[in-house]
Amino acid sequence: MLTKRIIPCLDVRDGRVVKGQKFQDIRDVEDPVALARFYDAAGADELVFYDITASVEKRGLFTDVLERVAREVFIPLTVGGGIGSLRDFDRVLRCGADKVSVNSGALADPALIGEAAKRYGNQCVVLSMDVRRVGGRFAVFARGGRDDTGLDALEWARRGEGGGAGELVVNSIDTDGVKNGFDLPMLEAISESVSVPVVASGGAGCARDFLTLFRCVPGVDAGLAASVFHFRQVEIEKLKRYLAENGIPVRI
Repeated sequence: MLTKRIIPCLDVRDGRVVKGQKFQDIRDVEDPVALARFYDAAGADELVFYDITASVEKRGLFTDVLERVAREVFIPLTVGGGIGSLRDFDRVLRCGADKVSVNSGALADPALIGEAAKRYGNQCVVLSMDVRRVGGRFAVFARGGRDDTGLDALEWARRGEGGGAGELVVNSIDTDGVKNGFDLPMLEAISESVSVPVVASGGAGCARDFLTLFRCVPGVDAGLAASVFHFRQVEIEKLKRYLAENGIPVRI
């Protein structure tokens, strides 16, 4: 049985890790290099690094911070923010990324997913989706949750997999930073629509939220969170022991 992964996320703006709620009310947290070093030692299975304003500001990802983070970790590193071309993929991979997360860039040019998968392999291409309920459906948003694309999230997930994405990160805007638990109905709907690994993001507030996620949505392969890890409300080592004690396979 494949183990479930626990993944901290570094949302980086102006060289600092920040965190907000429902993609708003952003506040400063910590130096990304120090946090990366901490999570590598704490037992995280992977680490995600997002330059959260790169797409909005229409610029490339800040590689100087990324390079310093990559030097501190020996676990898989997924990097996203401002990825809009194969040149962007190449740039962040050269800086130490193992996987590249594409969101707004894929919405602007869906062919990018397939082009990147062909050049770097499906395992390298991660489709990140920012999803919110709109009129009873799951809608895909762009530009950091600012713009409703009109796309249905289930259809976009299937298109991403068909195009060559090897993994999906599903970010729930409705539950982001709220700490009342993951958006289980949305995650179940999306995970049942695809066969590639799905990473759940948005809503974790305690260890039980991860247990509920993996029990109720077995199709989800990993739980991603930020603030509960940043502020030590949930410690990764203790979380994994708790999950293992309750029958969830994890890497200890």
